[in-house]
Amino acid sequence: MNTERIFEEFPAPSYRGAQESALRDIRDAFEAGNDVVLVRAPTGSGKSLLARAIAGCAQTIEEADPSEPSGAYYTTPQVSQLDDVAADDLLSDLNVIRGKSNYNCILPHERDTPVNQAPCVRERGYDCSVKHRCPYFSDRAIASNREIAAMTLAYFMQTAGSEVFRTRDVVVVDEAHGLAEWAEMYATIRLGPRSVPIWEDLRVPDVDGVDRAARYAENLSQTCTRRKDELLSQESLTPADVRERDRLQELIGELEWFVSDYRDPESPTTWLIDQEPPADTDQPSGGNGSDGEDAELGGPMTIKPMNPERYLRHTVWDRGNKFALLSATILNKDAFCRQVGLNPENVALVDVEHTFPVENRPLYDVTQGKMTYDQRDDTLPEIARTIVRIMQEHPDEKGLVHAHSYAIQERLADLLRDFGVGGRIRTHTRDGRDADLEEWKASDDPDVFLSVKMEEALDLKGDLCRFQVLCKAPFLNTGDSRVAHRLEEGQWAWYYRTALRTIIQGCGRVVRAPDDYGATYLADSSLLDLFDRARTDMPDWFEAQVDRMDAPSLPSFDPQAAVAGTGGANRSSSGRSSAGRSPSTSASGSRTGDRSQSGSESRSSSDRNRSSTRESSRSSPLADVWDTDG
Repeated sequence: MNTERIFEEFPAPSYRGAQESALRDIRDAFEAGNDVVLVRAPTGSGKSLLARAIAGCAQTIEEADPSEPSGAYYTTPQVSQLDDVAADDLLSDLNVIRGKSNYNCILPHERDTPVNQAPCVRERGYDCSVKHRCPYFSDRAIASNREIAAMTLAYFMQTAGSEVFRTRDVVVVDEAHGLAEWAEMYATIRLGPRSVPIWEDLRVPDVDGVDRAARYAENLSQTCTRRKDELLSQESLTPADVRERDRLQELIGELEWFVSDYRDPESPTTWLIDQEPPADTDQPSGGNGSDGEDAELGGPMTIKPMNPERYLRHTVWDRGNKFALLSATILNKDAFCRQVGLNPENVALVDVEHTFPVENRPLYDVTQGKMTYDQRDDTLPEIARTIVRIMQEHPDEKGLVHAHSYAIQERLADLLRDFGVGGRIRTHTRDGRDADLEEWKASDDPDVFLSVKMEEALDLKGDLCRFQVLCKAPFLNTGDSRVAHRLEEGQWAWYYRTALRTIIQGCGRVVRAPDDYGATYLADSSLLDLFDRARTDMPDWFEAQVDRMDAPSLPSFDPQAAVAGTGGANRSSSGRSSAGRSPSTSASGSRTGDRSQSGSESRSSSDRNRSSTRESSRSSPLADVWDTDG
């Protein structure tokens, strides 16, 4: 790695904010002998440009000895982030490669067929006359032979051990804060009717522990191998056969990895097993359970790793000599290193200054109560009323509501329709989220978008969005066995830090440049308690936002004013909620009075913080954050 090139490799014609000093600090961190540099750069600071400069410092083929790796990888877990990179003229020399399913075959009668189901993978010995022009193999050849290959983290991990994408000198991971969680997700094995093609032919035992699960996985791998070999023996396969063959091959690899890791006495990975009851409870017990033992029957299961350091070593750390991991929310260096299997002594943390004025990114306390599962029914109507008042405060501006879950999104949409402002509200479905989001962004109407899980990788610069509402503290689901296991071990700091990370990411969606501005309203009182509990992990620039937080003077509740001049009460379109009952009635049909400006909405910041601290000190942590709906 030649860090002296870092400034000349910076792709923009000039520096913005703290980019020049950040490059200097990154260079110095590598030159001090660190193999890994964590770059904590605030949202909107141009991390992708910093990433390009770092990648450009990799040894070239001409500089490296024949036995040494050269070139760089740029990878990110977010597909939308890779799309942004591909569309950025300043990053045109990052050669993007995606998975086969993202490309269509170019043969005349196969133009709607994904490459992973094309004749070259369906027919044995097929000699494709246009392979040199195939969009997938063309992009792969270019990316594998150029200095910087760009890909999603999923594709990067899947190509570990590949002869095409070998070890390189430098690996840059953008949006790296969730690396441990992404690795856990990729290494998780789901065994059920949707993930195992031959599920209906299996007799699944009731698995009572990890050792039993490993024995079952070993036998299931052999069963899958026999079925895969049957498919491989055929001269020609249908697209459905191809999908089955590829999934079997993928599943065999997953099962073999689990068995190998579990039986490795030096592996630090802890494995957890979740199993559902069998779907057919009338099915007789005993018999062939695929592991050769008489057993009670069980149902679908999930095999989950915790902190899969060995998996990350194989898929990430063995892929390069030097690493740069960039994110706005690597909140605790030592904790992050422990999670991903790095030695903190060989890792440096570079903090990039936030140059966006704090007054342009205000936080407002409009908390209406807790959004825990048992208190949500009482709190949500009050939050819906508050959203109406916020819409009145921003009559001509677009807004975003982070609903946290589809259940909350649906309930909020119903309440807002009942209040008469549904014409200014848009929602999205699970399958249509990207299309609905793009339609909202492209519209000039001052609509409010009720979103689910859009706290990251969303660029809402300028008038695309001027305000947002956080409806719920984004705590992880305590019903998840991995979360429960960590909390049983007392890892509450990790739990709060993970939620804080999501909040900071969410707050960065609406302010994308020094001259941009956008307000963030906090509606769940658990957010305030979280700030108290996780304050030591806050970056200084976010702590400044929290310290400036106060309660705004919102207009009195008047739904008609929230849609006045927009035609919102009568408009309707794809993804948009329609108008509902009279604005003078609540969701229950009864008339409701305005909430007083005195009380929790207008109390001072210091009073609020003292109240939050008193609440947290007299209750258990789990009582404040318990949530089971995802």
